[in-house]
Amino acid sequence: MAELFGTSLNKTEILERVGDIAQLCDARKMTCTEGRSTGVQSIEVKTGSGLSFTVLPSRGLDISRASYNGIPLAWQSAIGETSPFSYQPENYEWLRSFFGGLLTTCGMTYSAHPCEDNDEQLGLHGRVSNIPAEDVNVNKTWDGDEYLITICGRVRETKVFGDNLILERKIETSLGSRKIQISDSIENVGFRESPLMMLYHINIGWPVVSHLSRLVAPVLHTKFLDGNARREPDQWDKLISPQKDYAERVYLHELAPASDGMVNLALVNEEKNIGVRLSYLKNEFPYFIEWKMMGQGEYVVGIEPGNITGHRAHMRKEGTLEFIKPGEKRNFTLEIGVIDEKKSIKKVVGQIKSVKLS
Repeated sequence: MAELFGTSLNKTEILERVGDIAQLCDARKMTCTEGRSTGVQSIEVKTGSGLSFTVLPSRGLDISRASYNGIPLAWQSAIGETSPFSYQPENYEWLRSFFGGLLTTCGMTYSAHPCEDNDEQLGLHGRVSNIPAEDVNVNKTWDGDEYLITICGRVRETKVFGDNLILERKIETSLGSRKIQISDSIENVGFRESPLMMLYHINIGWPVVSHLSRLVAPVLHTKFLDGNARREPDQWDKLISPQKDYAERVYLHELAPASDGMVNLALVNEEKNIGVRLSYLKNEFPYFIEWKMMGQGEYVVGIEPGNITGHRAHMRKEGTLEFIKPGEKRNFTLEIGVIDEKKSIKKVVGQIKSVKLS
């Protein structure tokens, strides 16, 4: 059954009311034709609940724009949905192709700040978001009374005499849904062990982000990844209006899972009755980074689960760098959802706060 416009309807009842299911729910392939986005392939998805989002096969099947009932959920940078062929890997030049968006994936063999690791110069946040996906498939089908949309594809990070990893991504939603599930499987198809560093950069923007908003998360411990965060140790959950010359704050949180092993958190604007929630398994994502950027035009909060605590050289030195062996597979799954009513926000916030912090 799908919940549509306040009514629960089965397949027959829905099809009686439309000539084409695309009137309510669809995923359409498109190609951009202008500027730095020329040639970028996109898949425009709408679920019929008010949730719509854009998947970019040209950018590793990341998710750029997202909105709910016309309210934008994700921050979009001035860069736009830039072609992957403009990617520059050196130092911080990754920022020249960072569109922001609901999901920018960072990894697979390195992430975080630039560094030199084992005589290799590594830039910011890795290559995966700038690699076009292959074998992309969009499947729209009924399963009983549920109409499902599934987008699948694979992204390969490899070089001669180097790493050879394949990420298989599946993005799922359904008619009437207010949530998106992302399921990634990474396999080492090479013959040498490779570093594995994954960070899921989820970028929430105005009006979900505002001076009226707060981040609600079951925080056990916090480390400060820059001096500005260290000067505001108790302000990680509080947001402010856009500021001139604001310097980012970056926090590394350890979050407590619920009894089912899931970590749940939310960024909510209770004044406007809108929020974004995030759920994932703690054993897949041991760390969580919060990027708080309250600058003018760069007004965004990044909620970022991953398996990283810093750049690759740092993690190798402290003994926390993970590796993936030849033939090994690793899974990463997360769910992003919309909360849109005062009652629902109160319930979600209550559930998060009820988790035992020990």
